[in-house]
Amino acid sequence: MTGERDLQVLLRGMRPELHDGRYVFTSVPGAVPAGLAPVVTVAEPEGLTLVLRQEEADRVGLDYDYVAGWITLRVHSALDAVGLTAAVATALAETGLSCNVVAGFRHDHLFVPYEAAEQALRRLDELADRARAGRAGRLG
Repeated sequence: MTGERDLQVLLRGMRPELHDGRYVFTSVPGAVPAGLAPVVTVAEPEGLTLVLRQEEADRVGLDYDYVAGWITLRVHSALDAVGLTAAVATALAETGLSCNVVAGFRHDHLFVPYEAAEQALRRLDELADRARAGRAGRLG
């Protein structure tokens, strides 16, 4: 199943969805500890990065310093699509929000500061609305 590549189609149809909960980034030296269910894992030379619910990290005593809200863009984006990450990151940066992007096989996942997750969701909805209206450029 091939994902969408056209940037305007991706922006018009991204349908951002905010997941419940607080998510944290942490790192462990080996495999995922028993009893944890990370939503993202990334193998790095320094250790295995885990993105998981804050309460899971707290339960097993994992260190973290960034608490995020998790937003999924519900459009099926192709892995070789050009511009979606840049458009989303730019829109959020214009509002002063950081954004950590993880590409899944079908969807892009954004981790934004937890306290600003609703603001980020509104900004993404504005970006999609502008694309549907055929307006390019800054959100203003």
